[in-house]
Amino acid sequence: MNTINKDDTLTNELTLPPRRRVQIVVIGDGEASPHVLEVAEEIGARIARTGAVLITGGHAGVMEAACRGAAANGGTCVGIIRSGDLSRANRYCDIVIGTEIEHARNVLTVLSSDAVIAIGGGAGTLSEICFAWIHARPLFILRGFGGWSDRLDDTPLDMRRSAPIHFFDSVDALFTALAPLTLRA
Repeated sequence: MNTINKDDTLTNELTLPPRRRVQIVVIGDGEASPHVLEVAEEIGARIARTGAVLITGGHAGVMEAACRGAAANGGTCVGIIRSGDLSRANRYCDIVIGTEIEHARNVLTVLSSDAVIAIGGGAGTLSEICFAWIHARPLFILRGFGGWSDRLDDTPLDMRRSAPIHFFDSVDALFTALAPLTLRA
């Protein structure tokens, strides 16, 4: 299990079977500005370069941009989509999991991850942030891109856990904090 030290750093206590790779979900808007998409693509690329598996909701926007970045860097992209029609996933997904449960699939996306990265986001992203909180997945929020990523503050979402949500103003700072987790990838 991952824990947070008193100085807000992630400690890698993640124990995985030898063949299982670290799985990181990227969440955000299905429709986003070109700048947000550029950053999401960079995040996907960096996840791929660590050897971790990228998981997204499999559709457009931040999800597709992150997958594009991972795919361009030899990464594995998993899309957990709202419908059962596998052809609805973005073209960069290597593995598509159809659910037919619409936005309820957000809990599956989060539960399939070892860590969650949020950039921007609307109501769907907020639900994934809440599921990550409830299910004790480390949350890494990239600020400065609008949506819920900029509306959250350092106040816990509720009293279920005491570990902080990690906020970052740059992709470099985010990946420095993720390093203990991704070194296992």
